Amino acid sequence: MCGLGRLYSKQSVIEHLLEKEKMPESASHIKSLKDVKQLTLTPNPTYRDADKQEGLLDVRSAPYICKLIGLEMSGKFRFVALWGCGCVFSERALKEIKSSVCSLCQTPYTEADIVILNGSEEDTDLMRSKMEARVARRKAEKKEKEGKKAKKTAEVPQISEPGPSTASTSSSTVTATAAPEPSKEAKEAKDLKPGSSKIIKELKRSNSEKLSDPAFKKAKKSYSVASDPKATDVYKSIFTSHKSEKEQDRAHWVTYNPFYN
Repeated sequence: MCGLGRLYSKQSVIEHLLEKEKMPESASHIKSLKDVKQLTLTPNPTYRDADKQEGLLDVRSAPYICKLIGLEMSGKFRFVALWGCGCVFSERALKEIKSSVCSLCQTPYTEADIVILNGSEEDTDLMRSKMEARVARRKAEKKEKEGKKAKKTAEVPQISEPGPSTASTSSSTVTATAAPEPSKEAKEAKDLKPGSSKIIKELKRSNSEKLSDPAFKKAKKSYSVASDPKATDVYKSIFTSHKSEKEQDRAHWVTYNPFYN
């Protein structure tokens, strides 16, 4: 359909636009595919091939119906379509529902999006004013998008390449010496936050105190009671690592060895 509510063959419209043929006077307002909308119709389940033959309209069934209340799209009842989604239903259903959202596809719409299909001359004049309002709104939105795009590109800084005068140097100019590269320790100190050096000192001090603690030394695997200078000889004789253990021919008084019984 077009914005005036007139129905067309989609194939014929596309062919006229591609071949740039002159549109008929009744369709002269169609300049591109944006000026037409494809409709979503609901097939009539009772429609048969026999209804295509000539006969009385009261006997034949219409090929499409209103999905909401079941009215046939036969020309007896007024039907409307929404420009935003292209859904078609009867005008009676639209008045009964009274909603701002399409009941078939849940697409929001306004009063300007309601198009009466094959309406009278008064309906056509009303649809023409709605169509002109939609076209003006579409052009305004397009112009606004182009303005935002141009503003966005203008905000991007342009980096200019140095010319030959700035790139070349004469022999009389003073050569600047390159600054020495900072060491690894300096880089790590630079990356640290304020006050972190104090924390590192506290950690080092606590680690040194832990290493000097006798209990920490005894927890190591390399610790031996026999080599401990602070342990007494009587205390050392308790363990099998003492030198007196090698001279004994009986079981130790603390440990039990069945070979000496």
